[in-house]
Amino acid sequence: MLIYKQFTFDSAHFLPNVPEGHKCANMHGHTYALSVFVEGHPDEKTGWIIDYGDLKMHIKPIIEILDHHLLNEIPGLENPTSEILTIWLWDKLKPLIPELKRIELKETPTSGVIYEGS
Repeated sequence: MLIYKQFTFDSAHFLPNVPEGHKCANMHGHTYALSVFVEGHPDEKTGWIIDYGDLKMHIKPIIEILDHHLLNEIPGLENPTSEILTIWLWDKLKPLIPELKRIELKETPTSGVIYEGS
């Protein structure tokens, strides 16, 4: 069974490695939508795979690093494409949430990345 919790954060970035003249070379911002999926079986006593409050507790400090910041200034995100940001998030979250199965990061309502680790 998969459960999920959704989060949003606002960040600015620019992409330094795109071709000259590409609009994403300019600084711009996104309201990112992050969905975190956890896999498991409901505990016999609690009926939960994980308490949503515990999930939020693990994720909130990571979101605070990103929210209302310039992503390019965060170590490891010097070229913050959605793909690189998604891997960065996974690497931060997986040690905190061993049951983590998948994350989905939407840069816009119609564009995003789904990652299930490597």
